[in-house]
Amino acid sequence: QVQLVESGGGLVQAGGSLRLSCAASGRGFNLRAMGWFRQGPGKEREFVGVISAGGATTYYADSVKGRFTISRDNAKNTVYLQMIRLMAEDTAVYYCAQSRRAAASTNADPDEYDSWGQGTQVTVSS
Repeated sequence: QVQLVESGGGLVQAGGSLRLSCAASGRGFNLRAMGWFRQGPGKEREFVGVISAGGATTYYADSVKGRFTISRDNAKNTVYLQMIRLMAEDTAVYYCAQSRRAAASTNADPDEYDSWGQGTQVTVSS
């Protein structure tokens, strides 16, 4: 398993942008799809999006489609979540997670992921 550390969270005004990073240590980062999840106050953890091991395929939740973009740099063992046009509803702790598979999947089940970061807080003020 890899260890995952998210960074880049913070406070931003509605309409603003943030880029989150997730740095992985350990072997096999480039062999697994990577996902992003989030958990807002009083809400269950929800799927945000996923990128395949090679970076060619991405899927997003409808709530973020067109505003969020996932990318990865396998040479740097890092996956990114670029967020634009942020809304108050995007306020949450954001987690990256390593999938059990190489292919990206629209299966949003957290059990499909076997390593998780500690999360980074994103707060969007309206």
